[in-house]
Amino acid sequence: MTTASAYLEFTAVGQVFQTRRGPFEALRDIDLRVNKGEFVCVIGHSGCGKSTLLNMVSGFLSPTSGRVTLEGRPIERPGPDRMVVFQNYSLLPWQSVRQNVDLAVRAARPELNSARRRQVVDHHLEMVHLSDAAEKRPGQISGGMKQRVAIARALAVQPAVLVLDEPFGALDAITKEELQEELLAIWREQRPTVLMITHDIDEALFLADRIVMMTNGPQATIGEILEVPFERPRSYMAIQEDARYGQLRNQAMDFLFRRHAHAVD
Repeated sequence: MTTASAYLEFTAVGQVFQTRRGPFEALRDIDLRVNKGEFVCVIGHSGCGKSTLLNMVSGFLSPTSGRVTLEGRPIERPGPDRMVVFQNYSLLPWQSVRQNVDLAVRAARPELNSARRRQVVDHHLEMVHLSDAAEKRPGQISGGMKQRVAIARALAVQPAVLVLDEPFGALDAITKEELQEELLAIWREQRPTVLMITHDIDEALFLADRIVMMTNGPQATIGEILEVPFERPRSYMAIQEDARYGQLRNQAMDFLFRRHAHAVD
């Protein structure tokens, strides 16, 4: 799926952190080209630099060497064109569900008048099935509902790039699957470029166009990239009945748990 005109690009990216024990080289020679509208999942063991990569895209961190560009321009700071959904929801507890989403839209899309902003907020709450909970506060709703709010808030801004940092990691299996399907429905409507961290191979195979598999740190780099061939829209049942699903899953398992397994003391 790569072309000569990548939308989001990592070029010879390295990251060295200064610690009390001396320099720690987290990432080395990261080269990755992501097309506009592509859904890319990044997997790897803890400490392989996945969050570091996402922090560079978000603008929270600058690479020590190399560069990260969006449409050819270096990413140097956070901006509303790149929205992040974290595992811990990051909602304001004193604001209602609607107010949490409205606050982001108000800040990122000041050109909208109040009526149009209300339409945008309500549309995204409807897409994640939270219309009936719009006036509730985060403390009054479940973890799955809180993550729905976080997804609605991020996508209501209509970012060019959506950064997902293990957004479903703390949820039960049924809620996780529901949210994955809702995420894909909204993604098909708006088609932002998505970069997502996950530890779940099945989740990556369901969501992604490509799966970027990281080697272990320190000096982590991209070890292998899997192309996910399943047509969209997808269903779990359909792809799991495809013979290619087992082959890709085994390839990812082999990479993570044999070739790049964590050493046991």
